[in-house]
This record gives sequence, structure tokens and C-alpha cells, in this order.
Amino acid sequence: MSSHEPETRPEGAAAQVPPSRRAGAAITGGHGGANTIKWIGRGGALLPTLALGFVLVVLIVEAIPAIKFNGFGFFTKSIWNEGGQYNPVVTTNGVQHLQGAQYGAVPEIVGTLQTSFIAMLVAVPVSIGAAMMIVERLPRRLATGVGMFLETLAGMPSVVIGLWGVLTFGPFIAHHVAPFVARNAPDVPFFDWFRGDTGVGQGLLTSSLILAVMIIPIIAATTRDLIRGVPLLPREGAIALGMSDFECARRVTLPWIGNGIVGASVLGLARALGETIAVAMVSGFALGHVATNLYGVMTTIAATIVNYLESAFLDPTNLALHTLAELGLVLMVITLATNILARLLVRRVTGVALPVGRGF
Repeated sequence: MSSHEPETRPEGAAAQVPPSRRAGAAITGGHGGANTIKWIGRGGALLPTLALGFVLVVLIVEAIPAIKFNGFGFFTKSIWNEGGQYNPVVTTNGVQHLQGAQYGAVPEIVGTLQTSFIAMLVAVPVSIGAAMMIVERLPRRLATGVGMFLETLAGMPSVVIGLWGVLTFGPFIAHHVAPFVARNAPDVPFFDWFRGDTGVGQGLLTSSLILAVMIIPIIAATTRDLIRGVPLLPREGAIALGMSDFECARRVTLPWIGNGIVGASVLGLARALGETIAVAMVSGFALGHVATNLYGVMTTIAATIVNYLESAFLDPTNLALHTLAELGLVLMVITLATNILARLLVRRVTGVALPVGRGF
């Protein structure tokens, strides 16, 4: 008796197809389905570009009155004064404003660049070292736990980190670390930057270190995954040629993932440039003031926008709001410029031969 007898089905069962298969066939079946997938893919690819362009256009339109009023002096002056609330409304260059209004963005731009530079100076080497330690040295279970900690820290809300900075980290730096540095810094022109009043825990140093804490998990987690992707054979070959672990990391592992490290650093830099609430809580928010030493109070573009926004709504001419839009436009240009420069750097070093051996 044959075991391959046809299976009996109820009448009409052969024609029944699950709904999920019918939906998939409708999308992928035939030439029309291929076009549908192609247009969906194109739309998904264009959506981020359109969103970026929309934000940029809105900022430009909103900033035009401020650009007309402030002119190039916006990038050379340090004063920030919207004019007295009860002052008369006057017109300059076709723009209405309260009498006495003046705006200069030098302290905001300088503060943004200073905090981001110091944060990257601290975060990049610490992140690379942490990633190397996790992959190369720590036991598997401990490395997994540390990796989970990094990922958790990367997702921690900014306001929580800012609150920690105000209540704990900033006062600790001001009372125990900064005084030691200020007392022992050499009395020469360059190191004058490290001398002076250390404040109460709010200022440039605390803001920069808070930013470093926030971007270390981003750079370290990405670098860790990149290191895990380095083939084993080149590293074993370097060790066989007599290299130490440090030389292997410097001449094989890091050059292999150099482009990826640049990309991870750009991600961290973008977070540092645009970070708002944490910096606003620990910077001291000194409008129109550039820090004269490492511990001085200051402000950044993002911190100024979030701190000054409510007051800007009180300007009956809306020039203060337009000026904040101009500040946002400046921050966006800085962020886009850093991303473009990073891409050019990656493209320039792409294709460089891997240096292996003591002769290089």
C-alpha cells in the first residue's frame, strides 16, 4: 500500500492562502510590485534629506529679520541685550526692535567650541582605551557587564546627568580637583588658563567633563564593535613577527578601524555640540561672558536658546525669537561643517595600506 496517497482537503481549501502571503504577493508579485518596493525605498532614502532641508529652510526664514538687524556684528560682539521691555519700538534696517537692543554671539560660539573640544580631548582616548580593554583584556562575562553599562549610560536622560553634575560632580571638582590643579599649574603664559578662581562647580571645566561623560559611551560602544570585527589573522601575524600587544594595537588594530573611529568621534562631537539641558544646568549661564580660565562660567548656543527662550517671548517685536533662530542656524552650520570635514578626512585616509612591521 503506497504511503504517498494525496491528502484529502475540504472543498476549496486548496485555494485558501494566508492573509500575510496574499499581502506579500501583492507587494512583490509582478513588475508593479517591484516598482512599489523601489519607490518605497526611494521615499525612505529621501525622507531624512527632506527633513533636514525643511528644518534648514525654516531656520533661515525665521532668522532673516535678525540677520538684517545684527549684520556681521553678530559674530564680533559679546553684548546680549534685548532692550528694555517698556522702551519704545524703533526700526533699524527695516526691522522693528525695542530701543537699545543689541545681540552678539561670540560668547555662545566660543563656549560651544571650547566645551566640545575639551570633551573630545578627554573622551576619545578614554573611549578607545576602554574599548580595547573590553575586547582584549576583560573576561567574557565581565566584558558583557561593562558593555551593558556603557549602553545604559549612553541612553541615560540628559537631565539626570545634569542633575548629577550640579549636585555631586561639579562641587567635587571645585573643592577637590580644581584647587589642586590651580595651585600647581606653572606660572607661565600658557598655563595661566589653569590658574585662578575655581568657582563653585559650575563653569567650563564641569560642562566639558559632563559632555565627556555623555559621549564616552557612544564612542566606546562603537569602537568596541569595530575592534571585534578586526580579522584575527593580521593580529596573530603581527604577534608572530615579534610585536608587543601595544605595538599590535597601534600598528594593526587601530589603523584597521581608523575610519570607523573617526565616524564614532563625529557622532560624539555632534552630541557634544548640540547638548542642551545638561550644559545649561552646569555652565553657570553667563550671557555675554567668555570664560577667562578653565573654571569660569560661560554658556553655549544650545544652553542660551533653552534658557533665554521664555524671556524671548516677551519681546513684542519678536526680534529676540528671530535672534534665537539665527543662533540655531549658526549651530546647525557648525554641526554640518564638522560632519563634512570628517567625511573628507575619512575619504582622504581610505585606501591607505595597513602598516605592519617595525619598518613603518
